[in-house]
Amino acid sequence: MIELSGSAYLWIKALHIISIIAWMAGLLYLPRLFIYHCGAAPGSAQSETFKVMERRLMRAIMNPALVASLVFGGLLLGDRGRDIWVEGWLYIKLAGVAGLIGLHFMMDRWRRHFDEDANKHAENFFRLANEAPTVLMIVIVIAVVVKPF
Repeated sequence: MIELSGSAYLWIKALHIISIIAWMAGLLYLPRLFIYHCGAAPGSAQSETFKVMERRLMRAIMNPALVASLVFGGLLLGDRGRDIWVEGWLYIKLAGVAGLIGLHFMMDRWRRHFDEDANKHAENFFRLANEAPTVLMIVIVIAVVVKPF
């Protein structure tokens, strides 16, 4: 357990929220880019532009935001002490976060497939994948705010 001062706790909480917003923006936008990329012929100028956009989004925004989210979230969790581990809502949140992390790495794999002109999925697949982060976000927010368990 770590003990953060009131001011430090609030700064870390603010940075956690900011990093989550940035990460979610990427998780919601990257599949949309994939949908548009499906309509571009491999090797075309449009396809090459999508590759650059997707790579920059992943490397410059999503990866750093994922790391920051986990670091700041871990600090907040460490400040809470042992009593938090009996709360059911925490396990729902952590499962949702694990789902988001899994989606992040799946999206990176799909991005690499596009980068190699080897995409195996249709536009409708990415339309469905575009909804998954939203569903997980709703579950996480309800678990944290409402604390139903």
